[in-house]
Amino acid sequence: MSKRKYGAAEKLIILNEVSSGQLGFLAAAKKYEINKTTLMKWQRRYKLYGYEGLESRAHNRSYSAELKLGAVKDYLEGGLSQYQIIDKYKIASTKQLSNWIKKYNGHSSLNAYKGEAKAMTEGRSTTYQERIDIVQYCLAHQHNYQKTAGQFKVSYQQVYQWVKKFETGGQGALQDGRGRKKAPEELTEADQQKLEMKKMEYEMERLRAENAFLKKLQELQRRRS
Repeated sequence: MSKRKYGAAEKLIILNEVSSGQLGFLAAAKKYEINKTTLMKWQRRYKLYGYEGLESRAHNRSYSAELKLGAVKDYLEGGLSQYQIIDKYKIASTKQLSNWIKKYNGHSSLNAYKGEAKAMTEGRSTTYQERIDIVQYCLAHQHNYQKTAGQFKVSYQQVYQWVKKFETGGQGALQDGRGRKKAPEELTEADQQKLEMKKMEYEMERLRAENAFLKKLQELQRRRS
């Protein structure tokens, strides 16, 4: 097989040929002289991380200690398969998850990469308005829970749970239901307008990024044709 290195845009063109039916999986691997395992890895990384997953990285992807611990606990509780867990947490591979499980069972530290000291990041209290804003941001960024958690300084699990609540029960499901005597959380008309404006801003940000990528992709396709 060829040792040629493909750029992210070239990888995406190849994956699009496969997904559109222009080429079969094996035919694409043969045409572009790519190992079948490598092509499968590209496909999975694109599914998990989008275009960013196809870009070459000089260092390992950074995972928070909280994410690692959540993934390991899901596995140990037995409710999800390894493949379901790596899809849920956007983990690169089952091998990565297996390494964390071994460390946990061996009582080793599950500290995050890049010297993150805490074994688990605690969540924080949020208002009803904040939770809606956080969910809107996460949805506009293709369910990137980790990026959203970092942006709003909340935990990965909080973001994941809020998004799932919103997707099943709508905006009202994000109200804080703890405490029987607590008054229902409400938004003023001004609050709702602010959230709508932010939602539009997030959507415009996403569209700008998509348009920039499409222009780059079209230019690359013109050069190849």
